[in-house]
Amino acid sequence: MSQFPFQVTHEDSETQARTGLLETPHGAIETPIFMPVGTAGTVKGIKPRELEEMEAQIILGNTYHLFLRPGHELVQEAGGLHRFVGWNRPMLTDSGGFQVFSHGERCKISEAGVEFRSHLDGSKKWLGPEESMQVQNALGADIIMAFDECAALPAPREKIRNAMDRTTRWLERCIKAHKRDDQALFGIVQGGIEVDLREEHLEQLVQFDLPGYALGGLSVGEAPEDMYRVVHAIAPKMPTHKPRYLMGVGRPIDLVHCVAGGIDMFDCVMPSRNARNAFLFTREAPIKIRNAQYKNDWLPIDPTCTCYTCQNFSRAYLRHLFVSKEMLGAILASHHNLHFYLNLMKEVREAIRSGSFGTWYKEYVAHYEAHNS
Repeated sequence: MSQFPFQVTHEDSETQARTGLLETPHGAIETPIFMPVGTAGTVKGIKPRELEEMEAQIILGNTYHLFLRPGHELVQEAGGLHRFVGWNRPMLTDSGGFQVFSHGERCKISEAGVEFRSHLDGSKKWLGPEESMQVQNALGADIIMAFDECAALPAPREKIRNAMDRTTRWLERCIKAHKRDDQALFGIVQGGIEVDLREEHLEQLVQFDLPGYALGGLSVGEAPEDMYRVVHAIAPKMPTHKPRYLMGVGRPIDLVHCVAGGIDMFDCVMPSRNARNAFLFTREAPIKIRNAQYKNDWLPIDPTCTCYTCQNFSRAYLRHLFVSKEMLGAILASHHNLHFYLNLMKEVREAIRSGSFGTWYKEYVAHYEAHNS
């Protein structure tokens, strides 16, 4: 099992926040880090060079979508996902499980794996632990995720336990099927919002001595307070010398709360998806840029932001682009939102390193609550 070097470099004295350095074959990653999501091999609307200029250290690819189109065999023929998409920094691929299970009645789960129908053409497809590893080995990302079962919440405790136990059994099969030494396989801790089940599952998974561990099955509709409760209870109990990844989260305030709980890595489609829907993040409250109040607003999206969009364009112009259905609107908005997230994580790292994160955290939360009540 590949063990990429991970070093905790600073620890906050008031919270569980920490900085770290994760070494991968395509470069080092400074944590805490937000990872932009490139579902089908592209972060929508953003060139790889622009991501580099934003200091994106790692991006994601989606196993489910790349499996269906263009197919992992073609990506492998191209020389792997890095070469196929023109990205020379670290990459992570998810297992495909979450997207498969989101099909609901269109998928059939068994101990062997999952049969589902493609959202592209309705054809029957199959994905299980072995197939997920085969696809991810072919794609060649630096970090790959074990195939897991994520029980939709709310769910009966027994259903959550059954999914949790199957995830452990599937992990064993993933480990056996994983064939590459240059890819780190992360396990996924399940258990819903039941802290005792999360603790139990974590105890099972740490026995495998994996290169990293993730918390899955959160930010799927539960109250933010429940997510924070689980993260703050479980993250500090995850191995201290391994990266801790919270999957699919979330709003800027969620990232800040969960860094304080001990999380190192985040991903979410929110900054780019919200941008395409004219929803822009700022240090005050989010802006719905299509609203008429911005027709004559000559301020940048966020006066404190240093991104290309904010340095060059007004809210009025952004609104005009969206109202006119010009693609540049979504591009500039995506640039801003991703820069906002990446810069927030940079600010978090600097606060932890300087020993001021405890104060910074309290002030950030108070400021957020004052402007988002």
